[in-house]
Amino acid sequence: MKTVRFHRFGGPEVLRYEDVERPDPGAGEVRIRVAATSFNSVDAGIRAGLLRGPVPVRLPHTPGIDVAGTVDALGPGTADVAVGDHVVGFLPMTAAGAAAEYVIAPAETLTGVPRQLSLTDVAALPLVGLTAWQAVFDHGNLTAGQRVLIIGAEGTIGGYAVQLAKEARAHVLATASPHRTTWVTAVGADEVVDRTLTGVTERVDLVLDFTPLSAYRMNALVSLIRDGGTLVSTTAERPVPGDGKRGVRGVGLRVRGDTDQLADLVARVGTGELFLDVAHRVALADLPALHARAMTTPLPGKVVVLAPRPGR
Repeated sequence: MKTVRFHRFGGPEVLRYEDVERPDPGAGEVRIRVAATSFNSVDAGIRAGLLRGPVPVRLPHTPGIDVAGTVDALGPGTADVAVGDHVVGFLPMTAAGAAAEYVIAPAETLTGVPRQLSLTDVAALPLVGLTAWQAVFDHGNLTAGQRVLIIGAEGTIGGYAVQLAKEARAHVLATASPHRTTWVTAVGADEVVDRTLTGVTERVDLVLDFTPLSAYRMNALVSLIRDGGTLVSTTAERPVPGDGKRGVRGVGLRVRGDTDQLADLVARVGTGELFLDVAHRVALADLPALHARAMTTPLPGKVVVLAPRPGR
C-alpha cells in the first residue's frame, strides 16, 4: 500500500511517499481502508521531534491522527463493528497514523458514520471537534444564558466552539480577523470583535483561547472573567493563569479521544446542527508539500488529505 512516513525527525523534507506492506489487525483492532485523514498542527510538531516527550513515536512513523474510512478486516475479539462499516476515529497519537491507504485502529476508538455523509469530509472532524467539545463542556462547563468569549473563533476549533456554545444557548462573543468576521457570524456568534483593531472589555463567564497568546495577554483575560468562571487554553506553553481569590480557574487542555463525544458530533453533522469546515482537499502524495506550506503560510481552514484508491 501507499503511505507517507518519516524515518527521522526534521522538516517537511523527511516525509516520504512510499510503499509498505499492508498491516493486519490484532486482537480488538480493525483495519480501515482509509478514505481520508486531515492535517493538524500536532502532526508537524511530532514530525519535527518537538513532542518526543509527550508523544513518543517509533520510527519510521506515519502521521495522521484523524481517520475516516471503511472497515476492511477485523482482528480477534472485535465487537460492535463489521466489515463494510463506515467509521471515523481519533487514533492514538503514538500509533501509526492514517496518511496511508490502510490503517489499524483499536475498535473502541471508532464511531459509525451515516451513509449520507461524506467520509472524506468527516475526516476533518475528530481532533478539532473533540477539542472544541471538551473546551466548551468538559472544562468550560458552559450552560444556557452564560456569556463566553472565544479567542481565535476564525480557526477550525474556534468555529466548532462557536457552534457548540450557541447550541447550548449561551451568548457568544468572538474575536476574528476582518476577512473571517462574516463566517464567524454565520456559524452563530452574537458579537464579533475585530482582533486587529481593538481589545475586549466585556465581562464573561468563560474564556476559550485557541491562539498562542503572551503571558501578559493571558493574564489580562483573567480580569474579564466573572467570579467562579474559567479560562481554558489549548495553546499555552506554561500553566494557565486563574484567580484563586475570585474562584477563577485556569485550565490547559490536552485533547483526549472519546467515542461518545465523537458520536454526538457526527450526529450533529448528520442533522445539520454542526457545519463541517473543510477548506481544501489534497492528495496523499501532496502531504509533504502541505507540511512545507504550513511552515510558511497559515492554512486558511481545515485541509483534508485524500487516500489513493487501493492499488493505485
